[in-house]
Amino acid sequence: MASFTLHGIPVSRGIAIGRAHLLAPAALDVKHYLIPQEQVEAEVLRLQKAIATVHKELQTIWNELPKDSPAELGAFIDVHALILSDPMIAEVPLDIIRTRYYNAEWALVTQIDELSAQFDEIEDAYLRERKSDIQQVGERVLKVLTGSAISLPSHDGDDENAGRMIVVAHDISPADMLQFKDRAFGGFVTDLGGQNSHTAIVARSLDIPAAVGMSNASALIEQDDMIIIDGDAGVVIVDPPPNVLEQYRDLQQRLMRERKKLGKLKKTPAVTKDGTDITLLANIELPDDCSGALDLGAMGVGLFRSEFLFMGRAGFVNKLPSEDEQFESYRKAVVAMKGRPVTIRTLDIGADKPLDSAEQTALNPALGLRAIRFCLAEPQMFLQQLRAILRASAYGPVKLLIPMLAHAFEIDQSLAMIEQAKAQLREQNKKFDPLVPVGAMIEIPAAALTLPMFVKRMDFLSVGTNDLIQYTLAIDRADHEVAHLYNPLHPAVLYLLASTISIGAKAGVPVSVCGEMAGDTRMTRLLLGMGLREFSMHPTQILPVKQEILNADLGAIAAQTKKILRTMEPAAIVQAVEQLREL
Repeated sequence: MASFTLHGIPVSRGIAIGRAHLLAPAALDVKHYLIPQEQVEAEVLRLQKAIATVHKELQTIWNELPKDSPAELGAFIDVHALILSDPMIAEVPLDIIRTRYYNAEWALVTQIDELSAQFDEIEDAYLRERKSDIQQVGERVLKVLTGSAISLPSHDGDDENAGRMIVVAHDISPADMLQFKDRAFGGFVTDLGGQNSHTAIVARSLDIPAAVGMSNASALIEQDDMIIIDGDAGVVIVDPPPNVLEQYRDLQQRLMRERKKLGKLKKTPAVTKDGTDITLLANIELPDDCSGALDLGAMGVGLFRSEFLFMGRAGFVNKLPSEDEQFESYRKAVVAMKGRPVTIRTLDIGADKPLDSAEQTALNPALGLRAIRFCLAEPQMFLQQLRAILRASAYGPVKLLIPMLAHAFEIDQSLAMIEQAKAQLREQNKKFDPLVPVGAMIEIPAAALTLPMFVKRMDFLSVGTNDLIQYTLAIDRADHEVAHLYNPLHPAVLYLLASTISIGAKAGVPVSVCGEMAGDTRMTRLLLGMGLREFSMHPTQILPVKQEILNADLGAIAAQTKKILRTMEPAAIVQAVEQLREL
């Protein structure tokens, strides 16, 4: 068979070399037929039993989680159990059987497809990919209904790579990944998924090379094909020629040696060659992420995405977490960080990602009732979250971060509501830190261009580069047709970023960067040259970024960065940024 290469989305770095093990999705084999009326209740019972079986499976997986498993796995299994219990999955397909006389598999797939279509309307990539959780839950039920199960390979022979399994699937759930963890699971390739899919998050936590969003990899790759995953590039090479295989084996060995060296930096302070201290923080989705962040040397949490508490319920009606449930999650993170600051971002959700799936979505959701706009439009929900965050501040240092601010009145209203939440807690005699710092996310060009308005009102700023780039360049980064235009090195983006850092420094207001640029080692020295002293990133990126910092000479970098900021030609900027890494 001739060698060929597939291109997807890189979500977890590293090189994996091994044999392909294909997982066939049960949904592809679902039969569609009508059942006689007298057999309707028997068919309903068959689906109910399948759902109950999956509940038991998930509980068993959760109970048997290895102690060294990433904390994300337990939480994702909880989310799948929550979805499985929701009437949208547990009851609506039963009604479809009773009213349309569909067989159980057909009824379930019909409802899953309906829910998936609603999630396709969500603009935000992170929440849109929660569709995969619903599909994965449906997949588990279908496998029970059809009697199919995930089969694991048992390779024998003397091929040294045979035992390094590369799972190739249309999609794969985090729970299923556990089954591969103890079977020399070297990496995985999926047709679906993106940077923020649960599978991608778990891959980064397990530090397993992965490439997702491959479209048709599961159709093109055959069982036992030799595969190379280049996780850094999001490239999969199928049946590589001997010389390519040898090159990647050498690269894999070199990366492993470098990773061992990085491990020695965990307790090394992040200080540049010329003695400047840099603060490295972690982005987290779950309180349980804190232990891993601390282990990798994080000095605190720069971004706690509170959406996760709401996320498993997205598309399901009236299932918002209570104030106490939110408080407990925030408190758990604060306690886990052992005195290091935890920055909690208020709910970044909106009309493009409705909490009630029956709601109409905006015509242009990226520009709709998002984040703080949505929260100010739902004051009781916002106050509930603010109270929960403030209550957590009684257990350690908390910073409160407001997303997507652009107007003075939005800032003032947010601050007023924080004061109202404090007053409510005082009336209830509940403890909190009255001096919790309040910050703004700078992710809209209008905010970056009117910073004096922000530094006068806010205690700190955090630049969300993902959205800042998207809005500056008018590009939906999740739209494959224009994703190639998404460019963090565009002169306009660099200007807004540099001016935000500079104005914040002059005003004495701390500025951090919490978007993907913060964890990209190719950008580290450029950001240092702009004056950035606080980076927040996925925990697995802390050590590589720290290594860049330890080798950086700010004097030389700053002079070169000034030249870059005056450059308008894209090719010249890319070249100059590469040269920064050689200084």
